[in-house]
Amino acid sequence: MMSAPLPTIRKAKKVQGKSLTFRDATLGDAAFILSLRTDVDKSRYLSPVSPELQDQQQWLQGYAKAQDQAYFIIRHEGQPIGTVRLYDPQGSSFCWGSWVLADTRPRYAALESALMVYAFAVDFLGFTESHFDVRRGNEKVCQFHERLGAVCISETERDLYYRMDKSAIDSARNKYVQFLDGTVQVEFA
Repeated sequence: MMSAPLPTIRKAKKVQGKSLTFRDATLGDAAFILSLRTDVDKSRYLSPVSPELQDQQQWLQGYAKAQDQAYFIIRHEGQPIGTVRLYDPQGSSFCWGSWVLADTRPRYAALESALMVYAFAVDFLGFTESHFDVRRGNEKVCQFHERLGAVCISETERDLYYRMDKSAIDSARNKYVQFLDGTVQVEFA
């Protein structure tokens, strides 16, 4: 009996939700991404990055060639409001992070974008669970993920490691269905 191939992360040109759109990150997004990642309040729980624009551009050039991750600019009404990235596939599980939202985001952007990540990964890429880490002290983000059904499975001095299985993902998507109306459309690159 042959087993099904493991899911892989694929880049998408566009992922459309109810009111938000994910667009594949390009070199032209470097200044916006850098502005989020070097914002003192927003970067407090992120991996540090160089404040140099050319370093961000170089990272994006490498990303353009990568085949194992998808990095999106989150947009609302045509304006960039954040970033999110899917990476580190491990069997049927994907990791997501680099999730930063601008202050100009609509109040529902966190929930809708998280649900879009799960819809894209499960429905279009074939993953059945996710894993991710949250820095200690980032209580609001921990509480957000736990409300969705994520379970902390281990921890270090610096990070809390979470897992969300298929039943928790499905439950969250059903509980908050009004934020997506059940439809996500994807245009692959």
